[in-house]
Amino acid sequence: MKRKKFIEVSALGVIGLSSVSFADLQSSISKKDLMGKGNPVLVGEGYKLRKKANQAFSKMKSAALQQGIKLKVVSSYRDYAHQNRIWERKYERYLASGLSPIKAIEKIIQYSTIPGTSRHHWGTDLDIVDGSVKQPRDVLLEKHFHNGGPFSRFKTWMDHNANDYGFYLVYTNKKGRKGFKYEPWHYSYAPSSVPMLKEFRKLDIKTELQKAVLMGSTNFTSKFIQKYLNENILDINPKLL
Repeated sequence: MKRKKFIEVSALGVIGLSSVSFADLQSSISKKDLMGKGNPVLVGEGYKLRKKANQAFSKMKSAALQQGIKLKVVSSYRDYAHQNRIWERKYERYLASGLSPIKAIEKIIQYSTIPGTSRHHWGTDLDIVDGSVKQPRDVLLEKHFHNGGPFSRFKTWMDHNANDYGFYLVYTNKKGRKGFKYEPWHYSYAPSSVPMLKEFRKLDIKTELQKAVLMGSTNFTSKFIQKYLNENILDINPKLL
């Protein structure tokens, strides 16, 4: 077979496989899965991911280990109930500190999602640090990942290699980005999370959130929800849209 013809056929084959994979993933995604109320098939040792995401993470983990970096998962899949426990704990704490309900919610959504809207519901996202170094008291702080912090070498390695395995930082430090604050530990497996987000955007999140029985949910006005969707859910790394 001539080289040009071989390349054309090969390319078509790859496109075909990608289309089938994408279609299969779409057909298997339910509203319950997207909102953390389903029962997805998850795998992993000490963490939970969808199969393809776990396969890619395992390869990335092995590559990092060869450089003396031990990828340690701090958080992976969270169901709706788990996210709601985080929400309630923070909501009660901020109210007790003297914040009004809406100010408490604004404080929470600097880093934590409203239950039902978390990317961690999808089994595609991970909070990762370097387990080969002495662990600071609170591992998920920006200062630990820069300027000689304990996870600086990890961050540098991830900056240069994570994309090769399909993982992208979700909440970047790009100037002008809104929504959740910069999280140098939160990575998403794009081949699976991109179609998940596309399906999530088809949901009537406004109705879902307004009917949810959540602490403070009476403050979920139409204006608040639209702003939350535009900034917290969609103002992310463009590679994940």
